Amino acid sequence: MSVSPRSAAVTRKTAETDITLDFAVDGTGSSTLNSGVPFLDHMLTLFAVHGFFDLQLRAKGDTEIDDHHSVEDIGICLGEAINRALDKRSGIARYGSCYLPMDETLVRVVIDLSNRPFLHYDVPVREERLGSFDTGLALEFFRAVAQHGGMTLHIDLLHGRNGHHILEAVFKGFGRALRMATAPSGGAGVLSSKGCL
Repeated sequence: MSVSPRSAAVTRKTAETDITLDFAVDGTGSSTLNSGVPFLDHMLTLFAVHGFFDLQLRAKGDTEIDDHHSVEDIGICLGEAINRALDKRSGIARYGSCYLPMDETLVRVVIDLSNRPFLHYDVPVREERLGSFDTGLALEFFRAVAQHGGMTLHIDLLHGRNGHHILEAVFKGFGRALRMATAPSGGAGVLSSKGCL
């Protein structure tokens, strides 16, 4: 993982999960992922590549029950890492958006790094499972990221049919929108008339 002043390491250990996550905003898109949830590893690889973030993740969870605790807690850790890496959020663009097409699918992701957590997620997926992955867990993941990352996050499926394409577009779009929001603003301080976020 590249050395970056905008980076953070987060660990979380509970009776259900044991997670170590390293995140760098100013990366190259490299990732080393072992979440115990293969589909989530694939999605997080796309997030890192398309956002040019560096991400390392090692997680063990009670996946013999289901993937819920692992997916949600990894979202918590990623949100906390983003929050810590951005520190006081000084000098960043703050806002980011992306329309992401994937074949028949079009997704819109809009972010405000406002330090006011809120998630709007309107992404209906017909398939209940993609492989062994419960598609409803994507909502839980992004709810945890938004809450612990201090971001307002709106994710909408504009159209699409294939569940894999839909979730792939969501994670790619999230990476692109977050890259835009974390980019230098060209000014000093936080982008707010209040002087703080």
